[in-house]
This record gives sequence, structure tokens and C-alpha cells, in this order.
Amino acid sequence: MEPLDIIAAYYPPESARYRILVDHSRLVAQKALAVAAGLSYLNPDMAFIHEAAMLHDIGIFMTHAPGLDCHGDPPYICHGYLGRAILEQAGLPKHALVCERHVGVGITTADIQRENLPLPLRDMIPQTIEEQIICYADKFYSKNGDTHPAQEKPLEKIISGLSRFGDGKAERFLEWRRRFEQDLN
Repeated sequence: MEPLDIIAAYYPPESARYRILVDHSRLVAQKALAVAAGLSYLNPDMAFIHEAAMLHDIGIFMTHAPGLDCHGDPPYICHGYLGRAILEQAGLPKHALVCERHVGVGITTADIQRENLPLPLRDMIPQTIEEQIICYADKFYSKNGDTHPAQEKPLEKIISGLSRFGDGKAERFLEWRRRFEQDLN
């Protein structure tokens, strides 16, 4: 399975949205693979991590994110479950779950109800080690132009951004950091 072939089916390769998505996804895949390599004792599926990291944001084109050259109607927060539908139709159910579960550090049914989010009412929390690694790696790279795309966001900026979304979000990220980065230092 070649992730770029799947992406090209939905994103014209000459478009800005293709470049933004692919550049971001490559950085996330690179970071996720580096983290996974340090966790070899957990036996993470490296091929799956690469593929799923490349495809985790495939649903953005369907959302309203003009800064990303995406001109759909649903709000950007919907890109996870929209991506899940795309990858389920492609016969990639495990990859599809990464799409749905990577948003933020995961979204609970309580979050959806409390914030009245336009999402299906179900828990969307990363479950597997591969899902958690990809979700973690994704937080280091922006698609919105705040920083140079290839430059990792500072830890303080990630924590600050996650803290806006309620109790426990930054803490979940920091717990992953403790688990994933302990052997890299």
C-alpha cells in the first residue's frame, strides 16, 4: 500500500493542499518512526506507523480550512472522522481509526457533549501504541503557518494549545512524552 497513491486520489498533486498535507504527514511519520524505534521492546508495527502517519489527516480537504486550501463545509475538527470514512471505504480499518482518534490527544463522548462538538457521539481516544505514537508526533508540527512546517513546535506551545481544550489534555500528552521519550535522551 502506497499512502501517496491514496492521497493523490483526493488531492490534486499540484495543489497547495496536497503539498501542505504531504509535507506535514512526512514530518509526523518521521517523528513517529523515531519515537517507535526507541520503543522496540513494545514491538510497534513500523510499516503501519509510516502508512497511518502519512494518512492521518486525509480528511482535511472535506473541511472548511481555507488557510490549508480546503474549502468544504464541515469545521476542521471533523477531519478525523471524515478521514476515517475515506479509509474505511478503502479497506483500511486500522488506518481509519488513527484518522479519527488523532485529533487533539483524543476526544471523549463527554468532550463532545460538553462542548457541543459537531462529531459522532463516541469516544475517539488513541488506544494502540501505534495510534498513541502518531497522535503524539502530530502535535509537534503545524499546518497553519504559525511556524516553519519543518520546525518542531516548542513543548510549551504544545502544552498551551492543548490546555485550551480542557482538563487532562496536556496531561495525556505529557504522560506520552514521559513514556515515549525516556530512552531518546
